[in-house]
Parts: sequence; structure tokens; C-alpha cells
Amino acid sequence: MLKLGILGCGRIGQVHALAIRGMDTAKVTAVADAFEAPARALAEKTGAAQMTADALIQSDDVDAVIICTPTDTHFDLIHMAAQAGKAIFCEKPVDMSADRIRECIKVVEDAGVPFLTAFNRRFDPNFANLQSRIQAGAIGPVEIVTILSRDPSPPPISYIKTSGGLFRDMMIHDLDMARFLLGEEPVSVYAVGSALVDPAIGEAGDVDTAAVTLTTASGKICQISNSRRATYGYDQRVEVHGAGGLLRAANMLENTVELASATGFSTAPAQPFFLERYAAAYSAEMAHFVEAVTTGTPISPTIHDGLRAQILADAAATSLSTGAPVAV
Repeated sequence: MLKLGILGCGRIGQVHALAIRGMDTAKVTAVADAFEAPARALAEKTGAAQMTADALIQSDDVDAVIICTPTDTHFDLIHMAAQAGKAIFCEKPVDMSADRIRECIKVVEDAGVPFLTAFNRRFDPNFANLQSRIQAGAIGPVEIVTILSRDPSPPPISYIKTSGGLFRDMMIHDLDMARFLLGEEPVSVYAVGSALVDPAIGEAGDVDTAAVTLTTASGKICQISNSRRATYGYDQRVEVHGAGGLLRAANMLENTVELASATGFSTAPAQPFFLERYAAAYSAEMAHFVEAVTTGTPISPTIHDGLRAQILADAAATSLSTGAPVAV
């Protein structure tokens, strides 16, 4: 039974606690949060001990830590956990700075502890199925990948101001998915973006509508489209075109009922947000982490995947500000 400590008891910490509660091979033994109320609530819900972050990391009753705290706390928590010999599951991004991620890589590798960067979309059954079919040669060599990701509505401006920007906060998932599906590292990034959803987002120095083109050394292309607004639900689609055909993962709808009438065909909206859309992915992600730590098998995505995605996000931000492609 792997004993897990959750650092950060907000929305995503609760999601991971729920996933762990459904497992026979792991349990939550400790929780910590900077705020008393969410820590107490999650402790009561899981039966775990409520501790400070320092005490949790040093506890003999914790084998691995789940880092769900704000991004600017990750660096210190990763260092503390690695030096304490704890396996680490860390929400994205690992850090806002690629150089600081490199420092984290050194301490993690020096300590020899397992580390998973929580790019949960790799564990979505549909996207994972699509990627496995690519690897099996179902459509031949990949030529172009198209990723669409649109939130139902923008987050509060207070969040935007500390998020690191759309590329590092929202699109970083899609940048990792691009690497996952292309099977080859991008060498060039070109970005465009606007504040069309909420002028206050532009005033805060960010964009809410963006597109990025990634190109690999062999010429493979990935197009990513992001928006902070989608009136029809949480829009998550992927299409991969290859020399021998096409693979497509469509939106997950609230139900599969379709109405046909004289006015045409209509279906249910897309699922409302990421908690519903990626529920299965969160469970599969945690199961992979627990199994890898327990059995010593390879873990993925690694901290190096977190670094690569951050480098691409940084390049996209630079491209937007300069108006020119950025070599990676």
C-alpha cells in the first residue's frame, strides 16, 4: 500500500484524492494546505492526517507527494521532497522558468526519486488510443496534427495575472500533446494571439485567443488553436493526418442522444469542463504513478517532458511578442 501525501487541497487536490480513494494499492495518509479550511475538509474526507507541508514531506507515513499547490511553490517543494527521498507527482507547469526546472531536474536525478509531470491528457482513453494507433502504423507517417482546445469561459482576472499567460497555463497541455502525437521534437514555433473574449485580459498583459504552428526537423506540422471562450461547452478535439489516412478524437458530449427533425440534426453540448471531460484520465494517471513507484517500472511523462513543454510555451510567448518564428 503506497502512502501518499497531498500538498494543496483545492480543486485539483480533491480530484486526485478521489482517484486514490478508488484504488486498492494506495491511500492518502496526509494532507497539507496553506489554508486551514480546505486542508481540514480533505483530511476529514480521506481520513488522512492534517499536517504542515514540511511535516508531510518529512513524515515516515508518506512515501510519495502529490504537489497541487500554486506553481510558484513547486520549486521549493520539489527540492524538499527529493531530498527527503519521496517520489513526486507534480501538477503542470513544473515551474514558470525553464532554468529553474533544470535545477529541479538536477535535484530529482541526484536523489534518484521517481517524478511524474501531470500532463493528464496523455492518459485520456481516446487520446491514448489515438496515439497507440499512430505508433502501430494505422495512418502511416504523421504529416499534420491539429489540436483544438477551448474553455467554456475565462478564469478570473486575478488568476490571469499570476498564471504565466495562456501559453504557459492553458496551451502547455496542448504543447505536450503535440510532442506526444508528432513523435518528433518541434524545432520551430510561431504564435499569434489576441484578447477578443475580455479586454481586461489584454490589459493584464495576456491573450485569450491564440494559435500556434509547430514544425519538426523533418517538416511535420502541428496546429494548435486555443480560446478562453466556447459557448457550447469544453471543446477538446484532436485530428492527426498521415500518409495513409486520418485519426480523429471528437468532443465528449453530455450524452449521446441525437434529435432529428425538420430543422436538422442536434446533439447535446460538449461536457461542461475539464473535471468531467478528463475524469477517466485523472484516474488512469494516478494509477500509472502508483504502479510505477510501487514496481519500479518507468514513469511517464517525466520531469524532462515538463521542461520540453515549458520551452515550447516560452518560445510561443516570445514569438507572439516579436511577431517572428522562434527556433527551439
